[in-house]
Amino acid sequence: MALKQLLLTKQIEGMRSKLEALREKDADFEIRKEELKTREVELETAVNEVTEETPDEERAVVDEAVESYEADNEALETELTEHEAAKETLEAEIKKLSDELEAINKKAAAPPKVERKVNDTMENRTKFFGMSKEERDAFFVRDDVKGFIDEVRAIKTRGVTNGGLTIPDIMLEVLRDNMDKYSKLINYVGVKRVGGTARQNIVGAVPEGVWIEAIGALNELDMEFNQIEVDGFMVGGIIWVHNSLLEDSDIALGAEIMAQLGQAIGKGVDRAILFGTGTKMPVGIVTRLKQQSAPADWGTYAPTWTDLHLSNIKKLNIDGTTGATFYASLVDALGIAKPNYSDGRCFWAMNRYTHTKLMTKALAFDAAAALVAGVHNQMPIIGGDIVELEMLANNEIIGGYGSAYLLAERAGAKVESSEHAKFQQMLTGFRGYARYDGLPVFGEAFVQVNFANTDVATGSTFPADIANPVLGALTITSTASLTTNGSSDITMTGGQASGTFFGYKLGTKAADVKYGTYHTGFTPIEFTAGEATLADFADADDGKILTVVEFYYGIAIAAGSKVFRVKKTA
Repeated sequence: MALKQLLLTKQIEGMRSKLEALREKDADFEIRKEELKTREVELETAVNEVTEETPDEERAVVDEAVESYEADNEALETELTEHEAAKETLEAEIKKLSDELEAINKKAAAPPKVERKVNDTMENRTKFFGMSKEERDAFFVRDDVKGFIDEVRAIKTRGVTNGGLTIPDIMLEVLRDNMDKYSKLINYVGVKRVGGTARQNIVGAVPEGVWIEAIGALNELDMEFNQIEVDGFMVGGIIWVHNSLLEDSDIALGAEIMAQLGQAIGKGVDRAILFGTGTKMPVGIVTRLKQQSAPADWGTYAPTWTDLHLSNIKKLNIDGTTGATFYASLVDALGIAKPNYSDGRCFWAMNRYTHTKLMTKALAFDAAAALVAGVHNQMPIIGGDIVELEMLANNEIIGGYGSAYLLAERAGAKVESSEHAKFQQMLTGFRGYARYDGLPVFGEAFVQVNFANTDVATGSTFPADIANPVLGALTITSTASLTTNGSSDITMTGGQASGTFFGYKLGTKAADVKYGTYHTGFTPIEFTAGEATLADFADADDGKILTVVEFYYGIAIAAGSKVFRVKKTA
């Protein structure tokens, strides 16, 4: 038995070495894919430049280049398929031998037999969030991850809540590394992971070196650093998982929780990057472009603020054109985005309808008289990935150099749970949330264009925050009584017509009132046609702060405060 274990261990080690060698080649394939993508862009430009007047020898050069590209692309696809197949074969062999070794080890140790329900679909997947089977198995046997999932299962057993179950750091890393599956824009912006309120240093314009004699003295160069302050706002919500998954394998439960958390957060992040208002969320690209004056919170050391609402927001009337005429105007408008402070990579966000229209406007016939589209996933001429987001309006494009957008990611995502609300449906709820802030550090790097002679959409509808209603406002006045000592005449506007009652507090400052504050501790006050009288106050009460609160079923729904004035003793 021991010899068999030794042989299996040796075989597994050898196969793992081969698998690691194959994985090291993944980067080479990525480089070759990028090179082919660059050639494709260049060839598209060259093909678009071919006209009826182009000499035959030049046409031949372009045709030869296209054939060479197609051959290289086909060869790469073949190699990549064989490469992936080889990796999967090795992974399967390693799994098979590992299972055999595990069975032998268990038999040797003679452990008690334990039946375990397994989700075959999840167990047989080759990849879990980009992991191999071995990496996946190692992930789920970690003490912190295993403890987290055990706690989640315990939630269902207890049926109430776990109060604040922190997601293990390793699980958060998996979620972060796979956010590109859910947030389509996060790969294009500059993501910084920070904790607490933070100030992020930003390098400004890079100085140019000065040419001198070889034996001369070097000139001093000016280097400018700017600083942006970022906070942390929360994005997330509650999701529901069927209880059958809680009884299933660790892999099924872990995948469901992380996938749903990622989808909810990713969608919110994309909308905020483009349209965030800056109020309890990041500042979006569109919000920055439409500003006509520097916002009050634009820091002293932030980059110089410029008005971009005319230069970088464009309304074009070219929807009726096609081909070179259309793209010449469109590219000219998009070209206003400046790459000065970026890494040079750009993106162009649009919905599916707009993307399809761009393809139809570039339709042409190839040498075999077959109809082909010249636009796929990159913008012609100027380059840059096309990113489809259905939240955008038709015929509208938003984009630019994404690294000029700073997205600050906080630590400390959490999940909490209850099954009470969906008990009948056999669902357990998990509320997941993460914290982000962000803004376009250099607005000049972005542009918004509508090419159908329509004003651009300068905002987007975010999901309503119905869980956190805003406290309404009451307008309060207080005037010293003209007739009675120690009395004040009070007026109130902004309250409901009926169904509510009012209370007040008097102090050296306004009472701290939030939506939902209970009425205990407030003295009742009755208004008739918006007027009331408060009596029996001392001279010392004059000048204090009066807070009046409107209550509905005992909880605060609106409030207002005013300096309290009373008629003093004669």
